Amino acid sequence: MKLSKMHLKTLREVPNEAEIPSHILLLRAGMIRKLVSGVYGFMPLGWRSVRKIEDIVREEMDLAGGQEIHMSAIQPAELWEESGRWYAYGPELWRLKDRNGRDFCLGPTHEEIFTDIVRNDISSYRQLPVNLYQIQTKYRDEARPRFGLMRSREFIMKDAYSFDRDEAGLDKSYEEMYRTYERIFTRCGLSFRAVEADTGAIGGSNSHEFTALSDVGESEIAYCEKCSMAATVERAECTDAPAQEEELRPVEEVHTPGTKTIEEVAAFLGLEKRQTMKALLFVTYDSEGKEKDYVAAFVRGDRELNMTKLVNALGIPEHAIEFADEEKMGDATGCVGGFTGPVGLHDCVIVVDSELPGQKNLCAGACKKDHHLINVNYGRDYQGDIVTDIKALAEGDPCPVCGAPVKHARGIEVGQVFKLGTKYSQSMGAFYKDESMKDRPIVMGCYGIGITRTLAAVVEQCHDENGIIWPVSVAPYHVIITVMKPDDRIQAELAEEIYEKLIAGGAEVLLDDRKERPGVKFKDADLLGIPVRITVGRGAADGMVEYKLRRDSEKEELYASDSIQRALDIIEKER
Repeated sequence: MKLSKMHLKTLREVPNEAEIPSHILLLRAGMIRKLVSGVYGFMPLGWRSVRKIEDIVREEMDLAGGQEIHMSAIQPAELWEESGRWYAYGPELWRLKDRNGRDFCLGPTHEEIFTDIVRNDISSYRQLPVNLYQIQTKYRDEARPRFGLMRSREFIMKDAYSFDRDEAGLDKSYEEMYRTYERIFTRCGLSFRAVEADTGAIGGSNSHEFTALSDVGESEIAYCEKCSMAATVERAECTDAPAQEEELRPVEEVHTPGTKTIEEVAAFLGLEKRQTMKALLFVTYDSEGKEKDYVAAFVRGDRELNMTKLVNALGIPEHAIEFADEEKMGDATGCVGGFTGPVGLHDCVIVVDSELPGQKNLCAGACKKDHHLINVNYGRDYQGDIVTDIKALAEGDPCPVCGAPVKHARGIEVGQVFKLGTKYSQSMGAFYKDESMKDRPIVMGCYGIGITRTLAAVVEQCHDENGIIWPVSVAPYHVIITVMKPDDRIQAELAEEIYEKLIAGGAEVLLDDRKERPGVKFKDADLLGIPVRITVGRGAADGMVEYKLRRDSEKEELYASDSIQRALDIIEKER
């Protein structure tokens, strides 16, 4: 492609709304175009890279036995009501009505649709296993879309669904998809890690998130360098501190004026934070949006609450809980903002972290302004309606597997795999007949890859201060030929010869024949990030060119024929 003919508009200034490198560079390089907040279109160069990622996904999915189909993004509400997710998915589900008042949604995912296909098409064990997938635009009505393609309201996703006879079959399908994802993200040039993850609104019994390591990622992961433990912080299990053996002391009420925070009360009483108890107050809502229950969650004072664990313990969707109005909740339950403890609370669900029953003589709020209780003990002084792990695994905490200190890192979620089991087949009646003609629920898995998010993740990991550094495998073009003086006949003819020979050799080539200053061309070449740059300039009369890889700082003077072969070799090796 000749740049003089290409629809391309690069930007010199950083767009005001762009905060992270991928967002900045994709906009500056003219690869994406913002329509409204959270909605982006793809311009020629950006769309070529999207298609490269799609092609890698298709190749690997097909090799793994997947069969590609394409379903509508518009989904009838009845299917979501069958699965129970019309309410559970929450406000991110983009709902709409047709002219007849029938409810639909724009699909954020397609579990219901694929389950409906299989329940109508598969009736016998002889037809299993099956793996169906699609690459399609999805929609999620994000409350706060940001970071460009990272958290957008419209995005391209590959979603696949496996259908097996039993759990053993699911285990095999899950493992196959896990290995397929490793190959896909390796081919895309990503540095990534697969970690255990919460199943969220998708559901199921087990899940792994594929995370591209990045400081700007919204996904926080905990991992251990001494063993194989790795999980999102949302999912990571915690090890309770050892139970204390000290003698129980009598409860005392103490005056603690103005000490609303854990830090303040611990300092006032001369305690360590781990000798205190922290209260967090919430209200939950039913499917019609009406207040349902008040909830008081308690963790040790030096811990942080893990909201995902709390939501799972309560068995509610994430959108059905929020922090309570403390004054209103106080009238109903006896809590007092900043001074709430479990003793004397009533008419609310008390959720106690699993660590607290083993901790002795703790300090807790007295449910009385400016007062706390000391020597509070589980069983004698208070009980929990739910006792389970609801604390976050902090950096430096003991690994739940081997006990070594865990570390934290940030990353970008680019894919996730789930063991759904019979969650959808049971609720939607997807059964097959076994050898004995008995009805059995089909056992399902689902597997998603964010195509456009993967594009952004590649840019986050592959850039410098001058622009993008595309891996060959997903670069919009492999080679850019920069002609210093397009009006110079010798330079133009040599550039054209290199261009034709590279294309004949299977390379994808940009020829920058624009009548621009050399500095502009070099800046654009760096910004666009094309892997190989061949510059045709003063040495053209002698058949010499400058050869440079975008990822390297070194330049070489080569004969044109050698530069062609060098470029074709690296493309063949890394595409």
